[in-house]
This record gives sequence, structure tokens and C-alpha cells, in this order.
Amino acid sequence: MASQNTPLDEIQWRSPEAAQSMMGIHENSVLHYFAMSPFFDPTSNNNIISTQAQFNPSLMSVVSTRIAFEAHLRTMSGVEFMISEQPAEMTPGAGTGVWVIRKQTRRKRQPEEDEITVHSTYFVVGENIYMAPAVADVLGSRMLSIMSSLNKFISSAAALPDFSPALGHIYMPPSNGNRKTNESQLGQVSKENTPLPDSLQTTKKPLIQSNSSNYLTTRVLEDALNISLKYGDEYMDEIPITGQPGEFHLKSTGRKDASKLMVPAPGKGLQMPGKAPPAPPSLKTDIPSERKGSRSEKSPKTPGMPKPKRRKSKALGAGNVSPT
Repeated sequence: MASQNTPLDEIQWRSPEAAQSMMGIHENSVLHYFAMSPFFDPTSNNNIISTQAQFNPSLMSVVSTRIAFEAHLRTMSGVEFMISEQPAEMTPGAGTGVWVIRKQTRRKRQPEEDEITVHSTYFVVGENIYMAPAVADVLGSRMLSIMSSLNKFISSAAALPDFSPALGHIYMPPSNGNRKTNESQLGQVSKENTPLPDSLQTTKKPLIQSNSSNYLTTRVLEDALNISLKYGDEYMDEIPITGQPGEFHLKSTGRKDASKLMVPAPGKGLQMPGKAPPAPPSLKTDIPSERKGSRSEKSPKTPGMPKPKRRKSKALGAGNVSPT
């Protein structure tokens, strides 16, 4: 017997001894075999008729055959168990062995047909009896299965995102060997080959092609295009260099007006372009020369100044020669 706490739609009941005492499961014994299972309701009309047949011999013919038993149940009102489907005949004399029994409530209405309300359905497969689950139970089970699968997926996907400076954000990280190979490839990309130490040159092994090579090439190309679009108009050196190694020369930048590049001399003010500086006043050069022996006008004396003394000539003092 199953535990009372276990739902009826989750248990399976069978009794080989009872089936053997009834000479197997057939249409006349299937309802009595079902009455021994935990799915049976003791308050149903089936149990009432079976109990009365034990003390009333006239009812033994009613419970002995399926047709008489179900005909007597249709004359009563209340809960009853009726066979709704019988085993399908696959070949003559051989069926599927599946019986369908329904628990229902019958209400008698004299002028009209009886009103029947189905509560549950049961399956008798060989000696095993099962209860058909309700639609709400089936949907609940499917929703629980879906939620369980989603939780497992989210837990697995949460550990997939990874970030590295070489590859960026990825969801399927390569193995450790492939990641080291990719980082070494990115680190050795340059315009010219860089010489490596002797220890590394002797132990260097050829790079192993991996499945991530295509992804790495696509990522490097994408980064190069982004850098070209962002910094394509900028140049490190606008002066072109010509010549050969050892004899490089800088070409002209196209600035032919050298006066614009000269630093103005000190003392000269900055001149505004488009305005000519004012011309200096002209000097008079037509002054007449003074005549010999003519006396020019004496400059006026400054008041309060002493009269300057004349010094005698040394030549006259030495020879005592009078000029006259």
C-alpha cells in the first residue's frame, strides 16, 4: 500500500493474488478488482450494491456480470465507477489489455437524461492500476521542468563570459594553450622583426594553428579599421623624408615666403598687415653756407654765469715771440 501522503496520480497499485483469485482481469471482474485499490471510494454506489449482494442472494446475479451491474448502477443517483473504454482488439482473441474506468456523479432527471459529472479517470493495464493526472497537474509538471532547465542553463551561462585585453569580451574562451599563443602573436606584431634573446631563439617552437585563428584575424582587422577611422586624419610627421639609409634629407614644406618666418628685430613694433607706417618728417638740406669773416650772431649769455678765461698758447710763451 502506498503512503497516505503520496498523491494518487503518482502511485501504481497491483495485486497479483486478487487477480489470480478472480481468474484474471476481464470485463466481469475488472470493477471488483478495482474496488480493492486505494483509488476506490467506499461511499460509491458500487460498494453499496456489493455489500447488499453479500446478504441478499437475489443480487448475486447483478454483480456477477458487467452488463447487469452497470444497468443497476444507472438506476441509482450518486457517485459511481463505470467502464468507459475496454481493450481494443488488435487481433482476434488478443486485445491491448487497457481498461478505462471513470469516477462520476449521476443526477437523475425524470423528463430528461441523467446529468453526469466526471471527476477522475483511471487506467487498468494488465494488473497495474494508474490514475490519470489532471490538466493542471500536467501543466504544473511541464512548467517545473522548464524552470529547472532554465536554472541549469543560466547557471552554466553565468560562467561563460570572459574578458582579456587581447580578445575582449567573449563567451567561449579558448584553452590556456590557445590563449597564450594568441597573446604572443599580438605582442610580436610590429613593422620590423625584433631580435629576440638567444635563449628564446633556441627554444622557440612553431606556432600551432588553432580554431581561434580566424576569430583573432577578424578581431585584429576590426580594431585596425576602428583606429583608421578615428585617427586617419592625424600624422606624426608632415615633413617627408627622402634619401637612403645614412643620407636622409628633409624636403621643403612648401613655405616659400621666408620673411614670414623671420623673428622681428628688437625695437621695431609689430605692424598690422594692410596698414603702411607713417612717413617721418622731411629734413631741410638747402641751408646757405656762412661767408668767411662774417660774424654770426652771438648766442645770448646765460645770466649768472662767470666769464670764461682765455688760455695762452704754449708756443707763444716758450719763445717770447710777440705775434706782432
